[in-house]
Amino acid sequence: MDILSIVIIVFLVLELLNVLMLYNTPGTKKGNGLGVFKAYEKSKEDPEIYEFVSYLINWVAGTKLIFIVLLIGVIITGSPSTKVFSVIALIFSIMTFFSRLYPSIKKMDKDNLIAPTGYSKTLAIMIATFITVFAISLGIYLFNIGLGV
Repeated sequence: MDILSIVIIVFLVLELLNVLMLYNTPGTKKGNGLGVFKAYEKSKEDPEIYEFVSYLINWVAGTKLIFIVLLIGVIITGSPSTKVFSVIALIFSIMTFFSRLYPSIKKMDKDNLIAPTGYSKTLAIMIATFITVFAISLGIYLFNIGLGV
């Protein structure tokens, strides 16, 4: 099994655990649970807002599930070039965290709207690690291809 398949599988497992957590225990503070957001508990005080928040949680989980199934298809039937472009797509799509989500969570962290304090940095490190692992594995794969290994 090539390195790209391995890192995709590891990512799939982590994302599947995240989906299960979002569907079954969205309020947890583990993984990417919404328990870190103080507003999540507050949303339960207003049934209309809580239903909306629950809908968005399930939407995110469902979208993640779509990508998981697509990546399983890439692992099972994808050519080497499909795997390369899938990893590139994962790198670029995960990088959008830093342009769209990180500024928001950093501000919420600064405004004491999430707990534990500093969670935005932890999340940024985790996301950067995903990107780095994908980029390194892509580099190793392409280097080995170039050497004919």
